Amino acid sequence: MPSSITAEGLHIAIPLFVLFLGGNVTDVGIVIGLHYGFASLGAIFWGKIIDRYQIKKGILIICFSVIAVTSLAMYFVSEINFVFILSAILGFFIIGKNPVTHILVMESVTNNQWGVLFSRVSIIASFGSLLAFLVGVLWDSFFDLRPYFIFCAISSTIAVILSMPVERKSFIERETLVHSIHGLKHIFNYNRYHFQVVYHKVPKIYDFRHIISIFKGKVSHEIGILFFANFLFYFGSNIYFTAFIPFLKKYDFTDSQVFLVYMFQTITLLAIFFLVPKLIAKISEERATQLAYIPRVLGILITIVIFPQMMGAESFVTAVISSCLLVTAFSIYSTANSLILFKAIPRGFEGTYLGVNSFMIGLGLLLGSLTAGFIANALSYSVSFGVAVVLILLSLLMFRFYLKYVLSHKAIG
Repeated sequence: MPSSITAEGLHIAIPLFVLFLGGNVTDVGIVIGLHYGFASLGAIFWGKIIDRYQIKKGILIICFSVIAVTSLAMYFVSEINFVFILSAILGFFIIGKNPVTHILVMESVTNNQWGVLFSRVSIIASFGSLLAFLVGVLWDSFFDLRPYFIFCAISSTIAVILSMPVERKSFIERETLVHSIHGLKHIFNYNRYHFQVVYHKVPKIYDFRHIISIFKGKVSHEIGILFFANFLFYFGSNIYFTAFIPFLKKYDFTDSQVFLVYMFQTITLLAIFFLVPKLIAKISEERATQLAYIPRVLGILITIVIFPQMMGAESFVTAVISSCLLVTAFSIYSTANSLILFKAIPRGFEGTYLGVNSFMIGLGLLLGSLTAGFIANALSYSVSFGVAVVLILLSLLMFRFYLKYVLSHKAIG
């Protein structure tokens, strides 16, 4: 929980801090892009470390300590260039606890209980997010933004202390995770994008052949279509999420109001946490995935069309509705998509294909951050949100093409 408090608190505080220092949406896009980019590198690095050395306690203590020190350094920063550097460092080390968490769950209970414990971990992490945002809501009434980084540093220090009792119980290969749908669902159900980037095997150029073949006018394997659909989905979605905080600040939202919007977003995630599996079981993961596009596009259109017409409390309510629609869509999409992906991956190639999928997600996040920053600054927020809608609709077209291709080949078979 304290590590989640820190990660989620920084996720909102850093973009706000960039704007506090006089930066614009382009600077926010660069900061977020660096964070996600280095999180991808960290996912590879820390995964390799735990595979080779199995030093769970050491990784946790190192990562949480660096996060605490870096958070504290944010308090003293007065230039945006230093925020760029610190955000990249945080991205690299925040991701470090993920492979350790996966291993600890698998070591703590029998494999038929993994789903239960992974769900419990996700719920605890979500409550940590809720607490981080609640503190942020109250913070603005007493302090400016800077001391919030001290709060994050203290929370990460508590995580260091709580990591001390961690012991090596048994030797479980991290590769075991990719053979469990429970582990895969946990990775994709996490409410922050960079936690979905996991590399059990670093993909090589040859592993992207199914995606490359699409651009050559043929399909070598339908999973390439799914990878590309995911890329477009996360590309478009992160344009929205990157520009969202600067957009709210443009309309004179206080820091407390921004934190409050994200707190309602987290409450929504917790509320639908138990409903999404039931929905998918009732209508199938394929239909659920397509259904998820509706609230995602609708939420962005509300931001473009309705939000600018609102004032005062109405604008806040509109922002909450838009944000909650987006995360509702994300929860449905990520859960259903993880099931589809698990079924589509050929047996024995789980690690490689998850690596390719992670690369496509990471690339989409990086491009989304940079695209949002530059388009919103050069043209307008409406244009950047419009681009997000177009990319998400293209993702829907690719996903429908994937379903059509799969069904046609099943019929032939």
